[in-house]
Amino acid sequence: MTLSKIDPGVRGLRWLPAEQLHLTMSFIGEVNAEREERLRETLATVQVPAFFLPIKGAGTFGGERPSVVWAGVGKGHPHLFALHQHIQDAVLHAGLEPDLKPFHPHITLGRARGVSRATLKPFLRRYAETEFDQWKVTTFTLFSSRLAPEGSVYAVEMRRELL
Repeated sequence: MTLSKIDPGVRGLRWLPAEQLHLTMSFIGEVNAEREERLRETLATVQVPAFFLPIKGAGTFGGERPSVVWAGVGKGHPHLFALHQHIQDAVLHAGLEPDLKPFHPHITLGRARGVSRATLKPFLRRYAETEFDQWKVTTFTLFSSRLAPEGSVYAVEMRRELL
């Protein structure tokens, strides 16, 4: 079952198209051109083997008024956590603030506005333990984003192949 096909069709829930599904490794914020170049250099040194990541379950962030619907990655994978740590180190070495929030890996499926958790309950119950697929993780990508009325618009700034 593919993630893009499980859209519950709830009003106020904007489901991401398949090409925008992603797992955020670190949120960096505003970066000037000099720091961005340094970040590219430090990210280019990250070396982690490619790996398969199991996609399992669905949930939300935001309590009774969720803002995000996500798919889980099970218990994750050791290489995922190693990649996260190397990216955080690269951010720090580039002179930027690393993302200090606890790392809760997930794939963002949709963004909700004005939707209650109760409305999403049937969807969450149905997919709570579903094993969707496995993603073969062979790259990581640095994106920039610009907020637009229809949501964030992403641009690829660099892509790094894993070993």
